[in-house]
Amino acid sequence: MKMTIKDIENKVNQLAEIINADRNLLPTYGYSLDLACPHIEVNQIGMHYIVVERGQEHERKTTDNIDELLFWIFDNVTFSISVEFELKNRNETKDSRRMIFSKQEDLMGKLNNEWEERAKREHQAILKRNPYDDLAGLRASYCGELRTKGLPESEINKLAYEKYPES
Repeated sequence: MKMTIKDIENKVNQLAEIINADRNLLPTYGYSLDLACPHIEVNQIGMHYIVVERGQEHERKTTDNIDELLFWIFDNVTFSISVEFELKNRNETKDSRRMIFSKQEDLMGKLNNEWEERAKREHQAILKRNPYDDLAGLRASYCGELRTKGLPESEINKLAYEKYPES
């Protein structure tokens, strides 16, 4: 069955209610707000997830699978919710991704168990390339303090990594 823009919008709205997602996190349908806000288009080629910023298309993914399109949409929505959650509950002694990834996986699981597993796999791939660094927040704060004292960047980094080594 071919999905219309209205069908997609209705399905997105149903899923958004489950996780109490703000409307401003959802894509637009058939038009772009620009500003790096995703929008959805449908044509004879398929369903398109598109991100435009300053009049330039930065991302376009195309599929004929509604589940794949919904995953793309909610991967973005749940990430935004998770970042906001982390900001409100920040722990400077932990890598912020610990809370962000956990929250996002939980939200995706409320929508679809397969999406939760996919998010976990994607997070593990990220962590394999860029492992957690629980002292990064403390190091960044310390760098800020040292900058206010007028120290050169090379000295700031040296002192920060001496005080808060990479974990």
